[in-house]
Amino acid sequence: MIELTIETEIARPPAAVFAFVTDPAKLSSWQVNTVSAEVEGGGPLRLGTRLREVHRGPRGRELASLVEVSAYEPPRLFALRIIEGALPIDARIELEPRAGGGGAADATAPGAADAPATRMRFTAHGQPRGALRLAQPLLRRVLRRQFAADCARLKQRLEA
Repeated sequence: MIELTIETEIARPPAAVFAFVTDPAKLSSWQVNTVSAEVEGGGPLRLGTRLREVHRGPRGRELASLVEVSAYEPPRLFALRIIEGALPIDARIELEPRAGGGGAADATAPGAADAPATRMRFTAHGQPRGALRLAQPLLRRVLRRQFAADCARLKQRLEA
């Protein structure tokens, strides 16, 4: 079983972070391995919405997956579960308001300590199947590094 959690402080209010992470058109701007993400049937995201995602896999091969929104509670909770795909790793993003942006612009600026901020907790869990099950320890390390980089990129995009 793969389980990992990455926490990131983002100097933006939870509503702004939630809007960004739940926008399929913005996914490839912060998840480097994402090629595309499209809502099946169009329309806004909500509980039960399905998305077709394409990710860059090993050796540049494209891997398609179908994911379903399993939690949608603006502006605090968003989760996806894999319906079809090579790597059955589900994801959950929890957002918690925090006082003090600490990291965006100049932290010594007037009001910087009171600026709205968000603690984002990104959790991934799943059980690889087949040959991937044998590579689980390596896969865990690779995914932790990749998801940490994605969260750092998200922070960078939102604080820019």
